[in-house]
Amino acid sequence: MASYLVANYTVTNADGYGAYVTAVGPIIGSHGGKILVAGPGSTPVEGNPGSTTVILEFPTREALQGWYDSPEYREIIGLRTDNSEGVMVFADEFVMPT
Repeated sequence: MASYLVANYTVTNADGYGAYVTAVGPIIGSHGGKILVAGPGSTPVEGNPGSTTVILEFPTREALQGWYDSPEYREIIGLRTDNSEGVMVFADEFVMPT
């Protein structure tokens, strides 16, 4: 079952965050992930979200967790957390009950 990372945040330091964007793509791909949505320009329709939304898809929750916990990602995570403020969740694919 697919698993997703959903993040919404405000970039507080564009230069520092730019280094994260450059580095993270290859790490996502090496763990079987796909970038479905990434970037600024989110349109708020409810609440007070940040302007940047990211959705990543991984084949399983284990693959998603493996990416997040990987030494490669741990090495660059500060480029995101030090240069943005927001939220991130992991969520599994919805399967309609029969």
